[in-house]
Amino acid sequence: MVERYVMSIDQGTTSTRCILFDHRGRLASVAQREHEQFFPHPGWVEHDALEIWRNLQRIVPDALAGFGMEPAQIAAIGIANQRETTVLWDRRTGVPMCKAIVWQDTRTAPLVEELEKQPGTEFFLDRCCLPPSTYFSAPRIRWLFDHVQGLEQRARDGEVLFGTIETWLIWNLTGGPAGGLHITDATNASRTMLMNIRTLSWDEELMEFFGVPRAMLPEIRPSAEVYGEAGALLPGIRICAALGDQQAALFGQTCFSPGEAKCTYGTGSFLVMNTGTDLVRSRHGLLSTVAYKIDDQPTVYGLEGPIAVTGSLVQWFRDRLGLINSAPEIETLALTVADNGGCYIVPAFSGLFAPHWRSDARGVIVGLTSYITKGHLARAVLEATGWQTREVVDAMNADSSLALKELKVDGGMTADNLLMQFVADVLDVPVVRPMVAETVSLGAAYAAGLAAGYWSDLEVLRRNWHRAGQWMPDMDPEVREREYESWRRAVQRSLGWIRPGMEP
Repeated sequence: MVERYVMSIDQGTTSTRCILFDHRGRLASVAQREHEQFFPHPGWVEHDALEIWRNLQRIVPDALAGFGMEPAQIAAIGIANQRETTVLWDRRTGVPMCKAIVWQDTRTAPLVEELEKQPGTEFFLDRCCLPPSTYFSAPRIRWLFDHVQGLEQRARDGEVLFGTIETWLIWNLTGGPAGGLHITDATNASRTMLMNIRTLSWDEELMEFFGVPRAMLPEIRPSAEVYGEAGALLPGIRICAALGDQQAALFGQTCFSPGEAKCTYGTGSFLVMNTGTDLVRSRHGLLSTVAYKIDDQPTVYGLEGPIAVTGSLVQWFRDRLGLINSAPEIETLALTVADNGGCYIVPAFSGLFAPHWRSDARGVIVGLTSYITKGHLARAVLEATGWQTREVVDAMNADSSLALKELKVDGGMTADNLLMQFVADVLDVPVVRPMVAETVSLGAAYAAGLAAGYWSDLEVLRRNWHRAGQWMPDMDPEVREREYESWRRAVQRSLGWIRPGMEP
């Protein structure tokens, strides 16, 4: 019998990967290709959506060839994607109207400030559970309408389509201008500021407020469902799942029960907790989001705490300060001292995300004395990630009755044992890392395989999860709380640095 596999397309912020997984959730083959980052103005970040589509067309054959596999061996395709990144394209030609505006882009800050005043944050929280932020898609659509001549009218005439990256890829995979499926899943739709998070449908009041016509919006579908078949690139292969990357990581970490949580440690970090079928509206600075929806089963919700700067702080320490030559060296340098020497670094390079949401904050280093060495600074860099994680977990515990008992982790920073031990210490819960590091890709594969019948149920997926590393808390409670209080005082000193009228 010929072995069959599930294909995962992981379209991220810097690259696109195609990974094949077997029935035990093991990686069989991978191909990857980076795409260009465009920074036309301060705070602007753009991608070429056509380049991303061309890259996918190249890596899919590479992944198959790398394992000597035929397309017929693919049981299903699942897609995970960078969330909130906004693409508008011509329905007839498939050509984007402009560069894609990336989730990191902050050009909509003036509009967001207006939204906070009128109609006010509660207007949005009541409908989509998202506060006004440059993070989300709807303000970007409005910005494009206001700055690209004739675009809004063309959208109202049905000539222009909107999508986040998974929508763009599925449309192209299923035929593009020749009848491609224009769909999104509930996890991605929940990040647009246009979807009613309770009904999982486009909200009339939100669409009217932003001036977004329904004709340009994709159909909202479950995260795991047979959507349709791919065309020329993978003829006849079913596309069966789409999830935003952080929800895909939650799924790949098999966090299927309320109270289970994962944190992906990368350039920034994203902590997501499964809150079950009850929508928990955050009162402590977190984002209420759709975690996943499988076929016609009840929607599973989550609380998310995005942290803007974690791994990028290590990159800054390496590239801007030149105190280390490679990222892994920071652990070695930090181990030259026993503690941080009273020094704290708050990396609010462009404001603070969860749970503060303060765009007026900027980075600070506090507690400097003549005693401080570069080893203490290295400690402070790593500890900043731990303390930011603690802030998010405290907010989750306050929002929900589901106290965190264990944190599953993934991402490049989990290779730093000192950091992972510090996270366990400040959270006072075990921190565990799985055998399969590619949890985003694996989550998309799991969702697709479930929809296609490749895997029978969630328990089969749970049995595929195996622990590769574990860190147990080992910090004196008095020390933990004293250090946390010092961190919070440091955060207060980062706030209010940018004043109205000042350039960020």
